[in-house]
Amino acid sequence: MTETHATTPAAAPVFPPGRYGRRREQHRRRPWLVVAAVSAVLVIGIMIAYSEYQKYGDPAYDAEVISYTDITDTGIVVHFRVNVPADGSATCGVRARNRAGATVGSEEVRVNGVAGGEPVTVDHRLNTSERPFIGEVLHCRAN
Repeated sequence: MTETHATTPAAAPVFPPGRYGRRREQHRRRPWLVVAAVSAVLVIGIMIAYSEYQKYGDPAYDAEVISYTDITDTGIVVHFRVNVPADGSATCGVRARNRAGATVGSEEVRVNGVAGGEPVTVDHRLNTSERPFIGEVLHCRAN
């Protein structure tokens, strides 16, 4: 009888030839292929996002608050500038908030473009439910 020690490494099993089919060889990993695929998906995603923004985004209707004045307990005057295409029109959301940040008044304001496509300056009186602290233009969209 032969003696087997626990510390002696066992040899790889030997299978009879042809009995269990062909053994598979280990495949080499290709991390560069995964990196290339992920990079390609990212680039394609960014290209699609950019083209959709160009189609459906409204960068032409950009609004900028110049100032807000005449703050009273019942209203505020918001002065803002809007880029509106020539002979076009836009609807801008104007909002007033109190010191705590709560909305105390909001309204949709229609802005008509001028010939030549110059930016339009608007002075709008916004009525509020209590004393406002700040006036803002939330968005401007095409009509």
